[in-house]
Amino acid sequence: MRYLLGFIACSLFALGTLNAQTPKINSSTDIYHAIEKLNFLGTALYIAAHPDDENTRLIAYLANNVKARTAYLSLTRGDGGQNLIGPELRELLGVLRTQELLAARRVDGGQQFFSRANDFGYSKQPTETLEIWDKEAILGDVVRTIRKFKPDVIINRFDHRTPGTTHGHHTASAMLSYEAFDLANDESAYPEQLEATKTWQPKRLFFNTSWWFYGSQEKFKAADKTNLLHMDVGTYYPMLGMSNNEIASLASSQHLCQGFGRLSTRGTEDEYIELLKGDLPKNKSNLFDGIDTTWKRVDGGKAIGDILYNVQENFNFKDPTIHIPALLKAYNLIQSLSNDHWKNIKTEELTSIIFAISGLHLEASTETAYTNPGEEVEVQVQALNRSNLNIKLKSVFLNTQKVAIENEALTNNNLITKKVDLAIPASTNYTSPYWLMEKGTLGTYKVTNEDLIGKPETPRAFNAKFLLDINGTTIPITTPVVYKYAKPDKGEIYHPFEVVPEATASFTDKVLIFADANKKKIPVTIKAHQDNISGTIELKYGKDWKVDANKQNFSIAKKGDEQTVYFTLSPPSTESESIISPILSINGKEITKELATIAYDHVPTQTVLLPSEAKVVRLNIQKAGENIGYIMGAGDEVPTSLEQIGYNVQLIDPASITAESLKKYDAVVLGIRAYNVVDELKFKQRFILDYAKNGGTVIVQYNTASRWGAQFENIAPYDIEISRDRVTNENSEVNIIAKDHSLVHFPNEIDENDFNGWVQERGLYFPDKWSQEFTPILEMHDEGEDASKGSLLIAPYGKGNYIYTGLSFFRELPVGVPGAYKLFSNMLSIGKDKVETNVKIKG
Repeated sequence: MRYLLGFIACSLFALGTLNAQTPKINSSTDIYHAIEKLNFLGTALYIAAHPDDENTRLIAYLANNVKARTAYLSLTRGDGGQNLIGPELRELLGVLRTQELLAARRVDGGQQFFSRANDFGYSKQPTETLEIWDKEAILGDVVRTIRKFKPDVIINRFDHRTPGTTHGHHTASAMLSYEAFDLANDESAYPEQLEATKTWQPKRLFFNTSWWFYGSQEKFKAADKTNLLHMDVGTYYPMLGMSNNEIASLASSQHLCQGFGRLSTRGTEDEYIELLKGDLPKNKSNLFDGIDTTWKRVDGGKAIGDILYNVQENFNFKDPTIHIPALLKAYNLIQSLSNDHWKNIKTEELTSIIFAISGLHLEASTETAYTNPGEEVEVQVQALNRSNLNIKLKSVFLNTQKVAIENEALTNNNLITKKVDLAIPASTNYTSPYWLMEKGTLGTYKVTNEDLIGKPETPRAFNAKFLLDINGTTIPITTPVVYKYAKPDKGEIYHPFEVVPEATASFTDKVLIFADANKKKIPVTIKAHQDNISGTIELKYGKDWKVDANKQNFSIAKKGDEQTVYFTLSPPSTESESIISPILSINGKEITKELATIAYDHVPTQTVLLPSEAKVVRLNIQKAGENIGYIMGAGDEVPTSLEQIGYNVQLIDPASITAESLKKYDAVVLGIRAYNVVDELKFKQRFILDYAKNGGTVIVQYNTASRWGAQFENIAPYDIEISRDRVTNENSEVNIIAKDHSLVHFPNEIDENDFNGWVQERGLYFPDKWSQEFTPILEMHDEGEDASKGSLLIAPYGKGNYIYTGLSFFRELPVGVPGAYKLFSNMLSIGKDKVETNVKIKG
């Protein structure tokens, strides 16, 4: 699969291989494909709410068949979802999904934009979504994107007219797009944006409909299609050697953390879009019909078109360099255009084509992944002309620092290499996603630099600018400074070059539970990002908490090495919550960040700086039992959280499950979506149920409805049907309806106050039908809905107990919600009423 993806990205001229830093490789076919796009002056913008919402079939079709500039505006970065491939959640998950979207666009040929909206979790109504997002701010972001990208047509993924029928984020994205369509051309709307851009009126707004939105294929077949446009997006591209559907499948398969890896599809594929605003095209298979997409749409463009259409018509695949004189002539004419929008776009596109035809290799790389402000790093600059063209390298700058290369003739296949010490200004900002640099709200990221709003990632801090003379025409080409290295098992690898603090500090555990007034030793790990680093570290903590010997010295000799220091933290005598954070002092500079690295093969490695902190909770909690077996599902931090309250948690390899292997556990817990993602469980389910029957406790956390096969009809010992019911308001009222059940009394007394402080939601995918053997414990609902009793069900089974819960413990425990810990402890302790309670907490 890695080979195929690399091939496709190259074939689409886009944009290199899987890693965005890897040099582009372009064949004559790729160059011709790019010239076709160069000669199409039309733009399409696709709008939805999340990563994976986009229709890659339609984006690929518009970019590669229609040849339009095509982009996807995802209002959020998918921060509120789950991760099927690793531990990243919330902010880090948003960074990962951002990169997966960029990887998808490198395959399907589109561009990528975002708003400042934060994916705060599932929302049932767009009204709730828009209130939490700050509608005016996010609407402004949509308007800003339209004004900057200037689409002729906009396509909504979702229907703005059907609130309550899908995720509130989905409908909200369509509602905002519908409103922004007209506001983008209104000078009184968001006038502050007009200092950096101009008003713009798109020609048409569409809704990307299908039979699914009509309820059935039969209803869709019978529907009035007067306002619908139809396209067959399953077209085959002989020059690319692939069909549009194959490209789309590979693009959507980049969403690996959401489990979107899938088989390629081929053949005819019908796609429909419904006109919402604007005029209906006469040709209902062409959404640009009636819109001038030729060079004639810009003043002075006809002369440019005459040149470039001729190049396209007579393209020489064997020796594309013969077109360089004509392309340079067009390049110079483009510089005279009065329309800055198309001038900038077509200059960039044509520069890339000239670069590819000439076989130029221009690179600035380091042998280190990162550096620090105020330091120097050696950069190797390389320039290579692999053609017989007359090319001269006039100058090279690393940002503002000039490299000792001037008016150097680049003869065919003669590599020029120059090493230079690049000075990193002390004022250089650290590398990190721009939307995480300041604390935002639940629904909206804070971005003070308006020039960054909408960008998919933070622009690189250091770039090399090569000024070239090609046959007498001066052309600048800019490329980011990259880190390049090789691994024996992977070969050459390119990564982003980063700027990081001299050192960072982090806690191993992000939540620390104190079950009594005893003090604990708190480890803090300091990591050096510079040789011979030393300084002091102290702990910031809240009222009523105390630290012995708060300031300590540290010294680390080698970059990349770590040192662990310990602080003794004493909790208050009563229940309390607080935040602790380390402060590093190095040469008069205070550093309060921790460094997280996101590294997967399908996306570039990401460096993320976040506030270094941990939540400390003084909690009166009791438990029964010691040994817990945990079967990991889609990935969560519940095992670590349970260890915080003194349980010995062992991760169970599903393949190793036998009747005998489960006997040693006081309870067996299945992680979130275990039955959805762990195929091995279909062979082991009988052992799990037998374990409960023989006296054990089985706790099954939420699974998504109808996403397991017939082999899992018996996920429970009795009948149970999982629905899509959920309670999304984390502050919704919770009633305990089984007031006499031991689950709410032993070993901790549970009352309604234990549901205070929950985050993101109450729970999801609650059962809506169950057999009489089950006892519902809780009742809850969102505003305007009937009460749901399926969030926590328990049934005795043989000598043991079976519990199914859709409560979002996977969100609550890692952030230290006291009531969630008490309730989970009670679930683990069920049936042990006569066993002496053990309250010792590991420390």
